[in-house]
Amino acid sequence: MKTEVRFLLAIVLMIVILVGTNLLFPPIPPDPAEPGEDAAVEEVEPTPDAARSERTEGADPGAAVPDAPTLEDVEAPATAQEETITVEGPLYRYVFSNIGARLVSVELLEHESFTREGPVQLIPEPGESVLTHRLLVGQDTVDFSDLPFEVDDPGTLRVDSDTGPQRLGFTWRDPAGELSLQVTYVFDPDSYLVEMVGRVGGVNRGLLFTRLGSGLASNEADPDEDARSMAYVANHRQEGVVSQNLGDFTGTAVVDGPFYWVAFKSKYFLLAMLAGETNGGAGYLGGLIAREVEPEHQVAVDVTQSLGTDGGFAYHLFAGPQDRALLSDVGYNLTEVNPIGWRFFRPIIRPFVAATIWVLVFLHENLNLGYGFVLIVFGILMRVLLFPLNHKAMKAQLRNMAVQPLLKDIQTRYKDQPERLQKELMKLYKEHGFNPLAGCWPMLLPWPVLISLFFVFQNTIELRGVPFLWLPDLASQDPLYILPLLLGVSMFFLQWVSFRTMQEVNPQMKMMMWLMPIFMVFIFFRLPSGLNLYYVTANIATLPQTWWIAQERVKQQAKGPLVPATDDDEGAGSAKGGGAEDANAGSRGERRGAARAEKKGGAASGAGGGRKGRKRGGR
Repeated sequence: MKTEVRFLLAIVLMIVILVGTNLLFPPIPPDPAEPGEDAAVEEVEPTPDAARSERTEGADPGAAVPDAPTLEDVEAPATAQEETITVEGPLYRYVFSNIGARLVSVELLEHESFTREGPVQLIPEPGESVLTHRLLVGQDTVDFSDLPFEVDDPGTLRVDSDTGPQRLGFTWRDPAGELSLQVTYVFDPDSYLVEMVGRVGGVNRGLLFTRLGSGLASNEADPDEDARSMAYVANHRQEGVVSQNLGDFTGTAVVDGPFYWVAFKSKYFLLAMLAGETNGGAGYLGGLIAREVEPEHQVAVDVTQSLGTDGGFAYHLFAGPQDRALLSDVGYNLTEVNPIGWRFFRPIIRPFVAATIWVLVFLHENLNLGYGFVLIVFGILMRVLLFPLNHKAMKAQLRNMAVQPLLKDIQTRYKDQPERLQKELMKLYKEHGFNPLAGCWPMLLPWPVLISLFFVFQNTIELRGVPFLWLPDLASQDPLYILPLLLGVSMFFLQWVSFRTMQEVNPQMKMMMWLMPIFMVFIFFRLPSGLNLYYVTANIATLPQTWWIAQERVKQQAKGPLVPATDDDEGAGSAKGGGAEDANAGSRGERRGAARAEKKGGAASGAGGGRKGRKRGGR
């Protein structure tokens, strides 16, 4: 079961219990909820539609495709000696080869890899062709990926605050003609964004293909989870962001542009090619060609780009973490490379996610606390802030309990008179402030925060690899399963405290009191340990308030519920108007009281009945 489906199932079950408890105890037993209904909702990111994409199983990569042909390999020149050039800055370490001017390694120095020694590595294999180029002019194809380039500054290029931005240039010239290719990279010591400008000499038109690679290397402790996040993503100029999971890709796909950017993503990291400005160029990328390759979860992607009037082209390269602040600064809506939440839920959940991340980072930086303690403080803080709303919900529950007998009496009396039933219910709502949902909605407010935290832990780079006590990583599951078990125990105790003070408990709800914690342990044991830590803290912080509410419920039950009027008293109780009517009603009440007293043999009872009758008549 996918993590998103597992979490959605947990939310559905908890809301069923929360709302069901308030509706059943009291005031109105709801229709039985279908367990698991809507629990298997899974978002599937859109793949390019038929108008923009063609995919064929086992398609020949060398076959021509109209308007966006795949390129044929040309005969490689005599083998040249390979040299590597290293560019190292505070944030990154790039390694280029002079053969094809290809990028062979990208290391992110501020982030540790959990699959190999040292920092995160983005390039899957050392021999991978990344940022190599091919040129199509008419029917002629030139493959630059195996050609030896001259390098401006061979060796190691260091980039720091003292040197400022640094350039690295590659040049290839055809010994037998005028064709040439120049590629220059500009590195900023304080940014993951690399500027690239190039020029093809000897031609004034053509279509350039840039190989983005075939995916990203896995750097996470759970490679399977990371593999499920691997995808290529593109931001289309008109149609927005489209994404294709690499594990689900087969055959060949041709996707027409234009695009603002095309990227490979993993759970936490990103390799993106963004449009750049050229002299006479389009200012955006063309289409892309994706082709299934070995091994699994690898898809070769080429991005097309028209040359400018002078043969120039340009783009930017972003190789770094999925830090939402950094991606937002880059622009072009790059934050949507890994969108938050299910598509139908994004407009609602995004503000909560942004606010949650801000609060966590603020507490971490200003209180100088580790993120584990930050989550504990955050869980307690949420319960303190929501205390007034929960108090209001508690009062509504107690009021509903008192009105329950009146509600049942109305439903019984007027079950065959729908219009009268509706009228009497509205009267009951108005006179006693009865609302069956008044005790529910304040308790639902913590759910957006819980859901937000789920997505925060899905791909927030700040929480990656953060240890706490026995937990090696707050963004991964608890290896000892202690927190899921504590979550189940805390949920059981919360329900037990509530149910033990109820006079009548539905047998189904009693059974759910035992089963619900077991379900939650099963569902949450694979979810991030940080999410479980927050939820356990919130439950423990809720216990005092739950106990207090239970004691108030006992006091309310001691007072007894409101007693509905009898059939005999209805006429007297509903009498309204002038003094004569009131007097008559009072007399009828006295006579009824006297009659009851004679039946029971007690004069005091009759007098009491008369007094009740006079009160009703007076009203």
